[in-house]
Amino acid sequence: MKTISRLRYFLYLSILFVGCTTGKNALQKGDYDAAVSKAVDRLKSSPQNKEALEVLPVAFDLAIKTHLRKIDEAKVSADALKWESILYRYQRINQLSDEVNACPSCLRLVPNPPKYVKEYEDSRYQAAEARYVLGERALRENNRQSAKAAYNHFVKAESLYPSLKGIKDKIEDAYWAAVLKVVVQPAIINSNTYRLSNDYFQQQITNYLATYRGNTFVRFYTEAEANKQKLRADQLVELHFDDFIVGQTYVKERVEKLRRDSVVIGEDRRGNKVYGSVTATYSIFEKQVSSSGLLNFAVVDLNTNKLLQNRKLAGTYVWVDSWASFKGDERALDKQQFALTRKREMMPPPPGNLFVEFTKPIYAQLVDNITSFYSRY
Repeated sequence: MKTISRLRYFLYLSILFVGCTTGKNALQKGDYDAAVSKAVDRLKSSPQNKEALEVLPVAFDLAIKTHLRKIDEAKVSADALKWESILYRYQRINQLSDEVNACPSCLRLVPNPPKYVKEYEDSRYQAAEARYVLGERALRENNRQSAKAAYNHFVKAESLYPSLKGIKDKIEDAYWAAVLKVVVQPAIINSNTYRLSNDYFQQQITNYLATYRGNTFVRFYTEAEANKQKLRADQLVELHFDDFIVGQTYVKERVEKLRRDSVVIGEDRRGNKVYGSVTATYSIFEKQVSSSGLLNFAVVDLNTNKLLQNRKLAGTYVWVDSWASFKGDERALDKQQFALTRKREMMPPPPGNLFVEFTKPIYAQLVDNITSFYSRY
């Protein structure tokens, strides 16, 4: 009984598989395009497949009629983007015909499959023209959001019909009307000592902003660039260090009493090893040099003079060194402890380097804040 059940199960799967590969199931579900494609694929590998031979002419006829009906409906609709739907329908008809033309056995069932090349090209132009008109209409509204919409319309128009007259200029005009222009002031620090280190921090910011790709419609400028281009900026980013401390030093000492048993401490008269305990006083020194700062990050709307963002970004860097000494028997120390006693106290990095180090976490926060804030534009 189990054998019969398995045979029925595999027979069912075989019938289902054949139905899927011949397009019969797709035809029954009304997916005529898929039915055509599956039947064509089946007939390429098996030109005498009975089910595929039955499916193809019926599915192809229904697919073409459906697309043509949808085209007629779209032409009389009020949808401003109807030509894109019409273009898609002509494209699908042509693709289906190409599939049939590439299958010799299929051509006996569907001779001379129709191609709508001129209609397809006309639809491309009409679709691009419709986008162009929508873009011009949006651009005349004279605000950033409408300019963004106009830009997207013009880009789509170019993708539909690249040779459309004047389209590249329209894309350029819409883009710059949509762009938010932001001037970033250099980070201000009231210290000549750390001027070079701050210049390095500022250069990191400048490099990031020059390669910023977080939002297509936001462009950043240095003050020098803005002045050179006589730019009318929309926003100003202000950066300045409210406070910073470089090189605060702390030294800690920890003393441990060490003892190790079963250590050879000598020999008796007979030359036998004598075991005992050894001890040592172990002193561990740790020096921490802490540097920290607080950067104020503010964004001002230059049209309304409104403060849009104001945050304090904190950064800290702690340089650590450790060494040790001992009194007593060195055999009471393990290898790591003994190695630390061979180490000598190190000099901390120069103050300028410490300044750069504590600005690294500040830079990371600044990048995150800029990315998050300008993603909304």
